[in-house]
Amino acid sequence: MIDHVIMRLIVFLLRPIYYLLYHQFAWTYDFVAAVVSLGRWQDWVKAALPYLNGRVLEIGFGPGHLQLSLNKNKLPAFGLDESRQMAHQASRRLRKQGVISCLSCGYAQHIPFMDGTFDSVVSTFPSEYIFDSLTLKEMKRVLGPAGKLIILPMAWITGTRPLERLAAWLLRVSRETPGKPGLVSVAIRDQFAHTGFEVRSEIVELKGSQVLVIVAERRPGS
Repeated sequence: MIDHVIMRLIVFLLRPIYYLLYHQFAWTYDFVAAVVSLGRWQDWVKAALPYLNGRVLEIGFGPGHLQLSLNKNKLPAFGLDESRQMAHQASRRLRKQGVISCLSCGYAQHIPFMDGTFDSVVSTFPSEYIFDSLTLKEMKRVLGPAGKLIILPMAWITGTRPLERLAAWLLRVSRETPGKPGLVSVAIRDQFAHTGFEVRSEIVELKGSQVLVIVAERRPGS
């Protein structure tokens, strides 16, 4: 009981920190993400690439690393993020690489694109909004008939060195990841099904870590 209360307190204290990292202190985001993931953060994000094809919309593009990788893989990439500070970080990163960005500021519950615009929609390590019914409906709306929704909700550090164990513990107590690698809960599966998606999940093995990938495809006729 005491452990549960302590974890709830930690989560309560971390929420405003997360908000600042994604907004006023967006310029520190890459550094903090690299520290807490022991340098694995960008590899986790790039684990989405093999699942993407055609015109791609990234929800919550953050500092723009996946946008840059999509461009390098010759995939037409668009992005939507509610943080203007992150949009500035991502635009600057893409501009330095000579990439013309197609980034928009807005909310996933009201995606500013026409129906059926994209072949893939992707979101890596988003907050709870990604499973909101309005968000799922909007992402389904902008997907074509054969479109896929790819979500990377969490990753686990699985290495056994002391620093890796410490990092895994920090991710666990902050509720960024569950205690052990797992698959999609029944409640989340039901949410996808209610919205008209067929969903499956996979664990991607990386060096010293694992990433959960959710693959949701439009149900025929939905």
